[in-house]
Amino acid sequence: MKIIIVGTAYPYRGGLSAFNERLAYQYLHDGHEVEIYTFSLQYPSFLFPGKTQYSDEPAPEGLSIHRRVNSINPFNWIGVGREIARKRPDILITKYWLPFMAPCLGTIERIVRRNKHTRIVSILDNVIPHEHRIGDKLFSRYFVRSTDAFVAMSRSVLNDLALFDTQKPRRFCPHPLYDHYGDLMDKQEARKLLSLDPDGRYILFFGFIRSYKGLDLLLDAMADMRLKELNVKLIVAGEFYGDPKPYMEQIERLDIAERIVLCTDFIPDSKVNRYFRACDIVAQPYKSATQSGVTQIAFHFEKPMLVTNVGGLAEIVPDGVVGYVVEPVATQIADALVRYYVENKEETFTTAVKEEKKKYSWDKMVEAIGG
Repeated sequence: MKIIIVGTAYPYRGGLSAFNERLAYQYLHDGHEVEIYTFSLQYPSFLFPGKTQYSDEPAPEGLSIHRRVNSINPFNWIGVGREIARKRPDILITKYWLPFMAPCLGTIERIVRRNKHTRIVSILDNVIPHEHRIGDKLFSRYFVRSTDAFVAMSRSVLNDLALFDTQKPRRFCPHPLYDHYGDLMDKQEARKLLSLDPDGRYILFFGFIRSYKGLDLLLDAMADMRLKELNVKLIVAGEFYGDPKPYMEQIERLDIAERIVLCTDFIPDSKVNRYFRACDIVAQPYKSATQSGVTQIAFHFEKPMLVTNVGGLAEIVPDGVVGYVVEPVATQIADALVRYYVENKEETFTTAVKEEKKKYSWDKMVEAIGG
């Protein structure tokens, strides 16, 4: 088949790029022809909360990536739509994560549909975003009406889709493994590279730091005297997408600075494996969620997890098997982390993670998209 993916890809960085590029590689592996249409302008700089949208890593090898799409220029959407329509792909895949992108992606889809050949499938990260803005529902409705079929990576998103459409084909497929971030290096080697105590106890919070991800809850949990007595430390690895001052003040107020390792620059792909392999457990104390790529990185690197019972996180982290599912409450987070270390659960959970990760292949995502 001829496949075209429209969405974030190199030279842009982050999980959206990683997903689209990894999906493209899977289609190439299966013998299909694949192109990615990415953005010439993804976000206007004043709307982007981080330091930069761009990667300083080498371009992915073997992928055909075209920088064509301007997210705020309607004339560009028409041109890109016509260009793709003329190519007559069998499937056009879009990744939908934010209503801001609905006019752009939805218009491109509507123009491509006119060729009466291309089937348009959207992989849904969110239909209703974590951080609400005026016009979200209007924009999402426009996008949903432009699309032929949907793949949701959590059941909560599948339920949200029903607010806009109940008729079009839809499937649930969990987020596949992010298995392209390097090898499973030895824990001691990873700690040496990060200048960490080889015999220490480390929790990892990984990814962009936004309010809904609950880092404040995890910091409150770290103030628990039991964790202090166990000499448990927290690695915060990821860039602030917002004001870091409240977190710094919280760390000072709780008097936990000596047990917090701040690595708050963007973590390049080539160094992701160091952080996951260095830790004992990955914590996702989210206040709201749909699914998370962090979970699938943790599965790849065979790390136990603590997640909160929001969105689709609990669907793929069996409680008491590969980690813990707790409510987004600091005391419950602390209780679970104490239990993990006191009961020496790392080996048992890691063994279960190795088995559970087999469920999350890219073959299953391709099958869900169909053809």
